Amino acid sequence: MAVTKFTLNETSYFGEGARNVLPEEIQKRGFQKVLVVTDKALYEVGVTKKVTDLLEKENIPYEVFHDIKPNPTVQNVKDGLKVCRDSKADVIVAVGGGSSIDTAKCISIVMTNPDREDIVSLNGLSNTTHKGMPLIALPTTHGTAAEVTINYVITDENREIKMVCVDEHDIPILAIVDTQLMASMPKAIAASTGMDALTHAVEGYITLAHNTMSDMFHMKAIQLIYHNLPAAVNEKDQTAIDNMGLGQYIAGMGFSNVGLGIVHSMAHQLGAVYDTPHGLANAILLPTVMKFNGEVCYERFRDILTQALDVDATLFTKEEVIKTFVEKIKELSEKVGITQTVKDTGAKEEDLSMLADKAMEDPCKPGNPREVSKEDFIRLYREAM
Repeated sequence: MAVTKFTLNETSYFGEGARNVLPEEIQKRGFQKVLVVTDKALYEVGVTKKVTDLLEKENIPYEVFHDIKPNPTVQNVKDGLKVCRDSKADVIVAVGGGSSIDTAKCISIVMTNPDREDIVSLNGLSNTTHKGMPLIALPTTHGTAAEVTINYVITDENREIKMVCVDEHDIPILAIVDTQLMASMPKAIAASTGMDALTHAVEGYITLAHNTMSDMFHMKAIQLIYHNLPAAVNEKDQTAIDNMGLGQYIAGMGFSNVGLGIVHSMAHQLGAVYDTPHGLANAILLPTVMKFNGEVCYERFRDILTQALDVDATLFTKEEVIKTFVEKIKELSEKVGITQTVKDTGAKEEDLSMLADKAMEDPCKPGNPREVSKEDFIRLYREAM
């Protein structure tokens, strides 16, 4: 048996009101001042206040940094670094989706590895020397699982690429998955981040590096997400939101350790070039790419259909398996209101070669179960138009 390495975060809390443990955790760990990293929208609508009120009640000093774009940039990180240093904080509390938590991770890493202050040298598999500044993550979306992964994504605005940074030193010391925070999401964000979580679970299940432990996580995540996302989005059903919070976290435990595939390679480029929300880009591309990948991993699709989607695909032909699996994904997207295509992101036919070139260099590409060429990427983008 080959040696398998698995990395997970230290401690996590789950459930409605879980954020109430934050002051006690900060105090017992001896932290003196907090930098709260969040995004402007959450700050303005009062979601961040649900966390900062807890700090104020216990007289824990804090400052807030909220100058973060939906696809956070190198400049966002540099701005946050200055605020962090000036604040003299000794712990970061990230409140938000992947944008906030990824920015906080990058700030955390550079605070203890100042030789990486250029930010761009963090791209890909990192060889940083020191564990990042202590980071506590409170996700407000049920999609990215950034609170449990060793990855973060930052846009290099000069080169118009998304840098996928992989570094065990960035993992939060504490994750607090409070589904009351998730319940405040607008429908469109709940839908796209939920489809992001499904993409993580599906790509993680079929990626070349998958193993027994990751399969366990991903299969359960697919089951939870598929059966709960519509009610979480359309009805704001609290039990469904709770299950989505668990499902996206479990998916993160898996893909953080085995990687993803070309849905992400392609989605990253839509985000970098057109500022398309990451979850929406994944949702748009997932059916098209799964039809392509099905040629080599339809037996994995059969597993998912039978074990997670309540479809007895035991006697299905290869073609029936692929067709049914892709239809199920499309149906789920439509149920939560996602009907956009690549064309709706702003991409044009003349852009496809450029997007394909960038996708060929994406760090998620090597994990894809089927070999892919530049011509394949162009065709896939075109099919998703």
